[in-house]
Amino acid sequence: MNIYKLIIGFFILSFVCNAEIYSQEFSEGPFSQLIIRGATLINGNGSPPRGPVDIVVERNIIKDIVVVGYPGVDIDDAKRPKLKSGGKEVNAHGMYLLPGFIDMHGHIGGVAQGADSDYVFKLWMAHGITTIREPSGRGIDWTLKLKKASERNEIIAPRIYAYTGFGQGNKEPISTVEMARNWVRENAKKGADGIKFFGAAPEIMKAALDENKKLGLGSACHHAQTDVARWNVLNSARAGLTTMEHWYGLPEALFEDKTIQHYPLDYNYQNEQDRFEEAGKLWKQAAKPYSDHWNKVMNELLELDFTLDPTFNIYEASRDLQRARRAEWHETYTLPSLWKFYQPSKISHGSYWHDWGTEQEVAWKENYRLWMTFINEYKNRGGRVTTGSDSGFIFQLYGFAYIRELELLREAGFHPLEVIRAATLNGAEALGVSDKIGSVEVGKLADFVLVKENPLKNLKVLYGTGAIRLTEENKVIRAGGVQYTIKDGVIYNAKELLVDVKRMVDEAKKTENFSIIQPGIKE
Repeated sequence: MNIYKLIIGFFILSFVCNAEIYSQEFSEGPFSQLIIRGATLINGNGSPPRGPVDIVVERNIIKDIVVVGYPGVDIDDAKRPKLKSGGKEVNAHGMYLLPGFIDMHGHIGGVAQGADSDYVFKLWMAHGITTIREPSGRGIDWTLKLKKASERNEIIAPRIYAYTGFGQGNKEPISTVEMARNWVRENAKKGADGIKFFGAAPEIMKAALDENKKLGLGSACHHAQTDVARWNVLNSARAGLTTMEHWYGLPEALFEDKTIQHYPLDYNYQNEQDRFEEAGKLWKQAAKPYSDHWNKVMNELLELDFTLDPTFNIYEASRDLQRARRAEWHETYTLPSLWKFYQPSKISHGSYWHDWGTEQEVAWKENYRLWMTFINEYKNRGGRVTTGSDSGFIFQLYGFAYIRELELLREAGFHPLEVIRAATLNGAEALGVSDKIGSVEVGKLADFVLVKENPLKNLKVLYGTGAIRLTEENKVIRAGGVQYTIKDGVIYNAKELLVDVKRMVDEAKKTENFSIIQPGIKE
């Protein structure tokens, strides 16, 4: 064990040293003063765009937001904030400025996927993601070292909130209430920000959530089928859970004529085709939208100030496999190891394409319709909905999948301004840090996204690959892509970060003599 820790420590130290070189190459700042001039501000709090504005930052704190004119009218420079000696200006005329995005379900790569943190971080930062919550990963010590390096701006990385997988690192499975409470206390002592649960026996879940709540830490739960029959979302919310992930556990709380979903009698949870195929039929087994029981469950969750983090994108291949696996960014930005992990497999998690066809996709389309109805109405009644991607599985690539999540919130019925709020202020509120991040306000941290196109008119302009557009001259171009991501007052060139990701992928392909081949096709 000691040798293992030494090896991991050496790996992280080497990574941090190398990443610091990259950080200097792709970033500038922070500055004694930074003024971003002439942008149109999309604040994140639901207010409509306004501009042009000049935003004044000192080191990493927003000091002033000044409306400096009107659309189509020349700006009077005499009325603009003055740049101090040693300061930095960014010309953002014609650009849109948003708060930094928050990914509430961001796994920092994975050993099985062969995706290291530098690769993942650059894809996130290239898409404007300045904060992530990691809901369990390679271990709390590993994550906290990256978190601290990010806080010191030693690496190119979003701000990290570390949620440890419940029981992770324990020498034996947690089987008693006292073991649960002890583990929660130790997790807090280590410096974790919260816990990610997958479910457990009711008495253990109740004790762990109670102890965690006393300590003031956050909590999230993927209510896995292995325990959901005895402990669904309502049980968790009543016990103090702050956020639910995906949608598992919610249809079960909405059951009216059963307590267990209708499993075929030859179902096997370890067979992921079974698991995901039957999951696609689950929402139809729940109470109908706007029925008495449906309303009762929703209203109780609202009263408990409960947060829903749907992660629509991570299951989208279930309703349209071809779309997900043929996404145009795979050829350029997906590592060979990650592409291999996505392929049909009886072993790799989320590679459940054993025999996936029209019937499965049609069922999942209906599943989405009912799921989205609940999420949209929850938002309409004042409930908090956040944005999470859960990338690295099921053909979903870091950064790109987050933008797809924004599009799916739009499909669910969110106004584009509601989408942006879900991606920014709502996430900050769920993390308990809305006084620091989530909207562009004086006194908050300088986390921004700058893009040359209006994302409210077309969220696709936020993709690193941009949006397809035909010019007046009948030429096809790509419009958009985040121009700059600013985190803690440090300016990152988002497009250069993507160039470096492409370099990583090209080198890996060259080393492995690899090219993407679609499943079942021979070279």
